[in-house]
Amino acid sequence: MRSLSRFTTAGVLGAAALALLTGCLGSSGSGSNSGGQDANRNSDAKKVELTFGSNSVKGGKSSAGATFISDVLIPKFVAEQKGKGVDVTVKFQGDGSDDEVYKQKLSLDLSNKSGPDLFQIDGIWVGEFAQANYIKPLTDTVGDAAKVDNWDGWQQIPESVQALGSYNGKRYGVPGGTDGRVLYFNKKLFAQAGLPADWQPKSWDDIISAGQALKKISGVTPIQINAGTAMGEATTMQGVLPLLVGTGATVNSDGKWLGNTSQLRQVLDFYHQVYSTGLGDPVLQKEAKGRDKSFAEFAANKIGILLESDYFWRSVVEPKEGVAKMADRDTAVGWAMIPAMKPGAGVKGQDFVSMSGGGATVINPNTKFPQQAWEFLQFMNSADMVKASLDGAAKITQRSDVNSEVLKSDPMLSFIAGKVLPVTQYRPGRAEYPKVSAALQQATADVISGKSTADAAAAYQKAVEAAAGGKDKVTSN
Repeated sequence: MRSLSRFTTAGVLGAAALALLTGCLGSSGSGSNSGGQDANRNSDAKKVELTFGSNSVKGGKSSAGATFISDVLIPKFVAEQKGKGVDVTVKFQGDGSDDEVYKQKLSLDLSNKSGPDLFQIDGIWVGEFAQANYIKPLTDTVGDAAKVDNWDGWQQIPESVQALGSYNGKRYGVPGGTDGRVLYFNKKLFAQAGLPADWQPKSWDDIISAGQALKKISGVTPIQINAGTAMGEATTMQGVLPLLVGTGATVNSDGKWLGNTSQLRQVLDFYHQVYSTGLGDPVLQKEAKGRDKSFAEFAANKIGILLESDYFWRSVVEPKEGVAKMADRDTAVGWAMIPAMKPGAGVKGQDFVSMSGGGATVINPNTKFPQQAWEFLQFMNSADMVKASLDGAAKITQRSDVNSEVLKSDPMLSFIAGKVLPVTQYRPGRAEYPKVSAALQQATADVISGKSTADAAAAYQKAVEAAAGGKDKVTSN
């Protein structure tokens, strides 16, 4: 589900612009890491060469993003620098490889102290790259905490969104566009069930109660919460994690992975409540194209409540170009924030929660021109450039000021930007995450197949211990 500015590529599951490029560093490849270098090296240079990496290419993968970077962003930055008396050359290194393949390429370059001066990566990779010392906190690379922290752009990026480019409380990059997850509901079905058109559940019990009312309508699946392994990461991002943060827990906390805890069992209990009582369709969760089928069923007024990202609004039920068009989308589709299990039970004591995906742009700590790279990073994330990257499209960006302007005609996207992003969470950027995610998916698969919560949670505990590399790296209670 994508909701990123054109220079960022976000995947269905939040997998954003993956900056995985080969190439030489600032056309000159310096040798050691930033820890032993002067962050002000070449700060007074009048002739500067930078390389910018993105997993996008004109005419191919994320073509619009590549076009913006090469035809708009770079020329405007070069012109701005020329006005300051600096002759800057910025080379765009674009490619369109498979994300994982490209990630391996970039990792190899960075391990050899090479790679582009600036590059975009999926937010979920920030922690992994930081752990490997491939990237450094911006304050280390730029060498001046005040210079980094005083950038006025941070004031326009909600703290929750800044987390997309952060790790262990430190900023490693500037986030690109993002997205948010909500509960969508069919207003026509709600009217038939005697439910309000302005529905906003305040607890999981409220969701179940609405589902029970919808169950009285023949041929309708009341609730669709992604589950099982067939839906892959969609199960984790549009199911487990939004529910989990509603219990006050995150999948990784203080360096330990969530195991068989009371919060995990609460999530699995909710799945059991939905799928063992006929409020959800367990068969749909096991089909290879189950997610697409759920989209089609919602559009056909056969699903009452569905948890999804803003991608669903923009690209699935969009009346003219959507993959499951709803001609009456604007009047028939409602949306609500995802409630915590009960008021105040969410992370940080929140009443409402969400999950988001997206990417970030980071600076290679081995760049020959760290100060100029920081200037480029600020420039590309300025209000003018973020707005220009949209090319007239209504999409959620990282900047609140831009969102207020470009989303004012779209109430749903404005809702995401104004209400959801301030309370959202992101997946942990750690190398073990994909395996932990798969274990979470399997736990939901077990529950919808009839296994008890206790047995599903016990099996998950074993799987996550194997994924994390030991029992001592997993929490349980």
